[in-house]
Amino acid sequence: MSGTPSLSVVIPVFNEEDVLPELQRRLEAALGGVDGGYEIVYVDDGSHDSSAAMIEELSREHEQVVLVRLSRNFGMEIAMSAGLDHARGAFVALCHADLQDPPELIPDMLACARDGADVVYARRIGRDESLMKRILSTAFYAFMRRLARTPYQGQAGDFRLMSRRVVDTVRTMPERRRFLRGMVAWVGYEQVPIEYRRAGRHAGRGASYPALLRLAFEALTSFSDVPLQLASYLGSVFALAGATTAVALLALALLGSVSASTGLWILVSVLFLGGVQLISAGVIGRYLARVHEQVLARPLYLVSEVVRGGVREPAEEIRVQRLRSGTPAVP
Repeated sequence: MSGTPSLSVVIPVFNEEDVLPELQRRLEAALGGVDGGYEIVYVDDGSHDSSAAMIEELSREHEQVVLVRLSRNFGMEIAMSAGLDHARGAFVALCHADLQDPPELIPDMLACARDGADVVYARRIGRDESLMKRILSTAFYAFMRRLARTPYQGQAGDFRLMSRRVVDTVRTMPERRRFLRGMVAWVGYEQVPIEYRRAGRHAGRGASYPALLRLAFEALTSFSDVPLQLASYLGSVFALAGATTAVALLALALLGSVSASTGLWILVSVLFLGGVQLISAGVIGRYLARVHEQVLARPLYLVSEVVRGGVREPAEEIRVQRLRSGTPAVP
């Protein structure tokens, strides 16, 4: 495809061979009328199935399709960041491959952005998912709304459309452990919601509960220092509980109700003070781990190959991305 497209759609892919044909069909139907043209940037995040081969074949058939293949599985947040680095459009949409986010909504988001919005984020008014996932999701968003240092956008996931200046700003942000929806919210500018009902997965399996829990913790530690404060509060509570227990044991010993041996006093002290220290050290350690990873300054990801419109980019152009914040990946 010659020239710069008006719209880029970035889609992270990990073992999505069952859904790719339907996803491509719906994207083509939804984006066919976009003024200025479009491109679809599929980022293969180390898939073990035939996803990458299918996307490469789609790239041969459709000049709008771009395959960015990472050297291994780096995680969805990193895959989306790689997609932003390779997207060329004046507007860039983020969308998951599982069809829970309807591609048919993208033209409406684009129209809203062309009216002046820098970010149009899709806010869920319902979810066709399990009761447990709905409860946990609602609890997470309520938690973040109270604790995050930046304005949080409620029931909004990664499905959003951004102007080029927002994309370029996010690309300069040097975080190693990334939570893109929070980073986009932090940027500011004019951000408006568009409501939709989230569908169930078209095929395959979604993220596991442990993976979602890790993402939630990354979100919390990226945009809130409350866990550090919580460690202090818990330390105070346990210290108070230890002191109260000690006073109670002393009183009972004086009354002759219990025999408070030296070993019992030591046990009480170790249990409560040890709990305080472990909780505090654990929370602080999580933040220090983030600092350590940042200091290592390893590449955010490595690209194995890029296929654009059926043409594989020369090997010398497939370089390490984001060695430093703001390193451009596309002209």
